[in-house]
Amino acid sequence: MAGDINKDGEDAAPAGAFSRDPRALAKLVQGKNIHEETLLATDYLNHLNEIIMLLDMIPSMPECLEDAKTWVPKTYVQHFRDSGFADKDLAIFAYENAPERYRRPFESTIAHINDLAAEGIAAIEKVLETGEQGRIEETVATISRNMQKFIDVASAIIHGDVRTMDQAEIDGIMTG
Repeated sequence: MAGDINKDGEDAAPAGAFSRDPRALAKLVQGKNIHEETLLATDYLNHLNEIIMLLDMIPSMPECLEDAKTWVPKTYVQHFRDSGFADKDLAIFAYENAPERYRRPFESTIAHINDLAAEGIAAIEKVLETGEQGRIEETVATISRNMQKFIDVASAIIHGDVRTMDQAEIDGIMTG
Protein backbone atom coordinates (compact mmCIF):
# COMPACT_ATOMS: atom_id res chain seq x y z
CA MET A 1 0.00 0.00 0.00
CA ALA A 2 1.32 3.47 -0.78
CA GLY A 3 2.92 5.09 2.22
CA ASP A 4 4.16 1.81 3.72
CA ILE A 5 7.53 2.05 5.42
CA ASN A 6 10.23 -0.58 4.81
CA LYS A 7 12.87 -1.80 7.31
CA ASP A 8 15.16 1.13 6.37
CA GLY A 9 12.49 3.60 7.47
CA GLU A 10 11.87 4.64 3.87
CA ASP A 11 8.73 4.62 1.78
CA ALA A 12 8.16 1.17 0.38
CA ALA A 13 6.85 0.40 -3.08
CA PRO A 14 3.07 0.06 -3.20
CA ALA A 15 2.37 -3.44 -1.92
CA GLY A 16 -0.66 -3.93 -4.13
CA ALA A 17 1.26 -2.98 -7.26
CA PHE A 18 3.35 -6.17 -7.46
CA SER A 19 2.95 -9.80 -6.49
CA ARG A 20 5.19 -11.28 -3.79
CA ASP A 21 5.08 -14.72 -5.40
CA PRO A 22 8.68 -15.55 -6.43
CA ARG A 23 7.63 -16.96 -9.82
CA ALA A 24 5.46 -13.94 -10.54
CA LEU A 25 8.26 -11.60 -9.48
CA ALA A 26 10.72 -13.44 -11.73
CA LYS A 27 8.40 -12.92 -14.69
CA LEU A 28 7.72 -9.33 -13.73
CA VAL A 29 11.41 -8.39 -13.67
CA GLN A 30 12.25 -10.04 -17.00
CA GLY A 31 13.89 -7.52 -19.29
CA LYS A 32 14.00 -4.86 -16.56
CA ASN A 33 17.73 -5.04 -15.67
CA ILE A 34 16.77 -6.86 -12.48
CA HIS A 35 18.08 -10.41 -12.10
CA GLU A 36 15.19 -12.91 -12.24
CA GLU A 37 16.55 -15.20 -9.52
CA THR A 38 18.21 -12.79 -7.09
CA LEU A 39 15.78 -9.91 -7.71
CA LEU A 40 18.74 -7.51 -7.46
CA ALA A 41 19.79 -4.88 -10.00
CA THR A 42 23.31 -3.94 -11.05
CA ASP A 43 22.25 -0.30 -11.34
CA TYR A 44 22.92 0.04 -7.60
CA LEU A 45 26.62 -0.50 -8.26
CA ASN A 46 26.72 2.83 -10.14
CA HIS A 47 26.49 4.58 -6.79
CA LEU A 48 29.54 2.69 -5.54
CA ASN A 49 31.50 3.12 -8.76
CA GLU A 50 30.97 6.87 -8.38
CA ILE A 51 33.15 7.04 -5.26
CA ILE A 52 35.87 4.94 -6.86
CA MET A 53 35.96 7.32 -9.85
CA LEU A 54 36.26 10.30 -7.51
CA LEU A 55 39.06 8.67 -5.55
CA ASP A 56 40.91 7.71 -8.72
CA MET A 57 41.01 11.36 -9.80
CA ILE A 58 42.66 12.57 -6.60
CA PRO A 59 46.32 11.92 -7.54
CA SER A 60 46.04 14.25 -10.54
CA MET A 61 43.36 16.54 -9.09
CA PRO A 62 43.72 16.67 -5.28
CA GLU A 63 40.73 19.01 -5.05
CA CYS A 64 38.54 15.98 -5.85
CA LEU A 65 39.06 14.93 -2.24
CA GLU A 66 36.45 17.50 -1.24
CA ASP A 67 33.96 15.93 -3.67
CA ALA A 68 34.82 12.47 -2.31
CA LYS A 69 34.21 13.70 1.23
CA THR A 70 30.69 14.77 0.27
CA TRP A 71 29.84 11.31 -1.10
CA VAL A 72 27.44 9.56 1.25
CA PRO A 73 26.65 5.85 1.18
CA LYS A 74 23.10 5.14 0.12
CA THR A 75 21.04 2.10 0.86
CA TYR A 76 19.75 0.16 -2.09
CA VAL A 77 16.30 1.69 -1.56
CA GLN A 78 17.70 5.25 -1.25
CA HIS A 79 19.67 4.79 -4.45
CA PHE A 80 16.62 3.75 -6.44
CA ARG A 81 14.37 6.38 -4.87
CA ASP A 82 16.87 9.04 -6.01
CA SER A 83 17.58 7.48 -9.41
CA GLY A 84 16.10 7.90 -12.84
CA PHE A 85 15.88 4.11 -13.20
CA ALA A 86 12.73 3.46 -15.22
CA ASP A 87 11.56 0.58 -13.04
CA LYS A 88 12.73 1.94 -9.71
CA ASP A 89 9.56 1.02 -7.78
CA LEU A 90 9.80 -2.52 -9.12
CA ALA A 91 13.53 -2.63 -8.26
CA ILE A 92 12.75 -1.59 -4.68
CA PHE A 93 9.89 -4.06 -4.35
CA ALA A 94 11.99 -6.86 -5.82
CA TYR A 95 14.84 -6.05 -3.41
CA GLU A 96 12.48 -6.10 -0.45
CA ASN A 97 11.42 -9.57 -1.57
CA ALA A 98 14.84 -10.84 -2.66
CA PRO A 99 15.77 -14.26 -1.31
CA GLU A 100 17.77 -13.94 1.91
CA ARG A 101 20.51 -16.20 0.50
CA TYR A 102 21.34 -13.32 -1.88
CA ARG A 103 20.21 -10.28 0.04
CA ARG A 104 22.14 -11.02 3.26
CA PRO A 105 25.59 -11.48 1.64
CA PHE A 106 24.86 -8.57 -0.69
CA GLU A 107 24.13 -6.25 2.22
CA SER A 108 27.22 -7.44 4.09
CA THR A 109 29.37 -6.83 1.02
CA ILE A 110 27.94 -3.32 0.59
CA ALA A 111 28.69 -2.56 4.27
CA HIS A 112 32.34 -3.50 3.66
CA ILE A 113 32.49 -1.23 0.61
CA ASN A 114 31.05 1.67 2.59
CA ASP A 115 33.58 1.08 5.39
CA LEU A 116 36.43 0.99 2.87
CA ALA A 117 35.23 4.24 1.30
CA ALA A 118 35.16 6.06 4.65
CA GLU A 119 38.51 4.65 5.75
CA GLY A 120 39.98 5.28 2.32
CA ILE A 121 38.96 8.93 2.23
CA ALA A 122 40.58 9.46 5.64
CA ALA A 123 43.77 7.67 4.54
CA ILE A 124 43.97 9.64 1.30
CA GLU A 125 43.45 12.90 3.14
CA LYS A 126 46.32 12.02 5.46
CA VAL A 127 48.70 10.98 2.66
CA LEU A 128 47.83 14.10 0.65
CA GLU A 129 49.27 16.15 3.50
CA THR A 130 52.69 14.59 2.81
CA GLY A 131 52.68 15.85 -0.75
CA GLU A 132 54.50 12.67 -1.80
CA GLN A 133 53.00 11.93 -5.21
CA GLY A 134 54.16 8.30 -5.26
CA ARG A 135 52.57 7.56 -1.89
CA ILE A 136 49.39 9.34 -2.92
CA GLU A 137 49.11 7.31 -6.12
CA GLU A 138 49.89 4.05 -4.33
CA THR A 139 47.38 4.73 -1.54
CA VAL A 140 44.60 5.64 -3.95
CA ALA A 141 45.33 2.64 -6.18
CA THR A 142 45.25 0.25 -3.22
CA ILE A 143 42.00 1.66 -1.87
CA SER A 144 40.32 1.61 -5.29
CA ARG A 145 41.53 -1.92 -5.99
CA ASN A 146 40.23 -3.17 -2.63
CA MET A 147 36.87 -1.50 -3.10
CA GLN A 148 36.64 -2.95 -6.61
CA LYS A 149 37.17 -6.46 -5.21
CA PHE A 150 34.07 -6.03 -3.07
CA ILE A 151 32.12 -4.50 -5.94
CA ASP A 152 33.02 -7.56 -8.01
CA VAL A 153 31.64 -9.77 -5.22
CA ALA A 154 28.45 -7.67 -5.06
CA SER A 155 28.08 -7.98 -8.83
CA ALA A 156 28.52 -11.74 -8.64
CA ILE A 157 25.84 -11.94 -5.94
CA ILE A 158 23.48 -9.86 -8.08
CA HIS A 159 24.03 -12.39 -10.87
CA GLY A 160 23.28 -15.39 -8.66
CA ASP A 161 26.65 -16.36 -7.20
CA VAL A 162 26.33 -16.70 -3.43
CA ARG A 163 30.04 -17.33 -2.87
CA THR A 164 31.49 -14.46 -0.93
CA MET A 165 34.89 -13.72 0.55
CA ASP A 166 35.80 -15.66 3.64
CA GLN A 167 36.66 -13.73 6.79
CA ALA A 168 40.42 -14.02 6.19
CA GLU A 169 40.04 -12.41 2.75
CA ILE A 170 37.86 -9.66 4.17
CA ASP A 171 40.28 -9.04 7.04
CA GLY A 172 43.19 -8.90 4.59
CA ILE A 173 41.50 -6.23 2.52
CA MET A 174 40.16 -4.25 5.44
CA THR A 175 43.52 -4.13 7.23
CA GLY A 176 45.73 -4.16 4.14
